[in-house]
Amino acid sequence: MSQLIAPHGGHLVDGLVSADEAARLKRLAGSLPSWDLTPRQLCDLEMLLTGAFSPLDGFMTRRDYEPVRDNLRLADGNLWPMPITLDVDQKFSDSIGDARQIALRDPEGVVLAILDVEDRWEADRALEAQQVFGTTDRKHPSVSHLLERSHPIYVGGKLHGLELPRHYDFGHLRSTPAELRAQFTKLGWTRVVAFQTRNPMHRAHVELTFRAAQIAEANLLIQPVVGLTKPGDIDHYTRVRCYEKLLRHYPERTTTLALLHLAMRMGGPREALWHAIIRKNHGCTHFIVGRDHAGPGNDSSGKPFYGPYDAQALVAGHQAELGITMVPFQEMVYVQERAQYMPADEVKEGDSVLNISGTELRRRLQEGLDIPEWFTYPEVIEELRRTHPARHKQGF
Repeated sequence: MSQLIAPHGGHLVDGLVSADEAARLKRLAGSLPSWDLTPRQLCDLEMLLTGAFSPLDGFMTRRDYEPVRDNLRLADGNLWPMPITLDVDQKFSDSIGDARQIALRDPEGVVLAILDVEDRWEADRALEAQQVFGTTDRKHPSVSHLLERSHPIYVGGKLHGLELPRHYDFGHLRSTPAELRAQFTKLGWTRVVAFQTRNPMHRAHVELTFRAAQIAEANLLIQPVVGLTKPGDIDHYTRVRCYEKLLRHYPERTTTLALLHLAMRMGGPREALWHAIIRKNHGCTHFIVGRDHAGPGNDSSGKPFYGPYDAQALVAGHQAELGITMVPFQEMVYVQERAQYMPADEVKEGDSVLNISGTELRRRLQEGLDIPEWFTYPEVIEELRRTHPARHKQGF
């Protein structure tokens, strides 16, 4: 495990061992207790091994977990808002015994990493939900996961990465933080503003990101999440094809696209802060934080889990320490009289605002109804209709 220093940010943890060490550890793995990683754990492992979660060099021990849970800080005082833990069931925990290492495998049985067992404890998951997400309401997707589907025992320690999880789609768009930093240097980009998304992008998003890049006097990185997002989101294959079509609507040599294999927690303000740290690790100097960033919607009583600008407030309060500048943005809306998109706070009384919600978009796709060009581009509509055909064009 080593630290890489690059010009576009601080130290990066390099979680992959040398080829010789990897060969030795693979031979050792057969004699170690072995844990099959869940989809969320696979995402977290990749982020840890590539340095996207720097300064973390493994799954958290209790010494780091508790101050992160309660105070957004690691034990050494570094800012970090999200617990990154390896949860296992009681049966596997008992099987570890006195073993000092365990092997971590993907669903096909490939050993991806060896974890030093430095700590093991039963977590208070209800307390974690309340502290991290501000609620124990199971309508919050991460609270539901934490209380109903995660395992009770956390195992923490340093990782020794043998290889990264394998992806067979969009390989040309999957870059590690070190690779993306090197790309920025090669392009001569010294100021880079990142845009996070888990949904298809439409004209409002293009206008928002273009304006943000102008304000920051920076180049633009569109970095959508293709790991785990909110249940019910459009699949990442469709989304990525839409993003690729959108790139032609930006000025040449100003914008690039890279994928992030992150397991989102939909944690609102804490999540926004986490996203900012991840983008700093990828070499970005600025980060767009919009209205209700990474919010999961409404709770069981119909009220939003987080305030519309809570995320912006938390990131703004820490941006000097982070070394990445927040570019705040309100919702962009289409004003019919002006035939253009504008920030919601610039709309004048009497202006006619047009909008199509995600629910309405899905309804129009299902029923084969018209989707106006002021909302999105024809090539994006075509891509969405390919994977979400109208009901009368679907088979049995």
